[in-house]
Amino acid sequence: MIRTVVFIIAFSLCVSAVWAKDEKSIEKLRDALAALAPDVDPGEADLLSVTAHTASRDCAREYHLAWSPIFQNFLITMGKRERGWCGHYTRDIGERLKELKLKTLVLHWGAAFAGTDDESNCLVVTARNQPFQDGIVIDGWRRAGRLFWCAVKKDSEYDLAQGAGSRRVRSSELFRAQRPERQPGYHGITAWKEDPLYTAWLQDYKQGWEWQPTVR
Repeated sequence: MIRTVVFIIAFSLCVSAVWAKDEKSIEKLRDALAALAPDVDPGEADLLSVTAHTASRDCAREYHLAWSPIFQNFLITMGKRERGWCGHYTRDIGERLKELKLKTLVLHWGAAFAGTDDESNCLVVTARNQPFQDGIVIDGWRRAGRLFWCAVKKDSEYDLAQGAGSRRVRSSELFRAQRPERQPGYHGITAWKEDPLYTAWLQDYKQGWEWQPTVR
């Protein structure tokens, strides 16, 4: 009985700590989205941030995430899990964000190293008529369901000048290779590029699309 009570208390404290981190991240992402352009609706920025964070956590639970995203990839390769690639997160979070029918923010599909074993996928959010490269990365896979976000140009893990192109294949490794040291505040050329087909899907609020399961 005492052990059960202790477990419940410990679990509650962990949940509270996780929510506190998410709440702070939600506020910061909201502010970053609202700052993309003067015509961005702050209420829409807040709704997108809350929805993206919630959907990312939901995905991790639905995929039965085991330990880490890279280990989840390994389990998928071995046939022990069905979902959990970065493309799954991107699609499922994207579907939730599509339901918002955004008016002042625009959804894009980002791909890095497309067509290779090391392909990565994410969502990118911009203001209207804003270039993809000036947007914000939304990535549920990278931190195992705890939403990662940053400006596209400041995503050091996908900065070609910082050795992102020399990463080992994620689906067959359990740990990410160490990144080379980088100069503080220095960013080179991002590996993220817009995928026009999946971006069209994200931005189409009317037409039904047949999903093409090629992304990972």
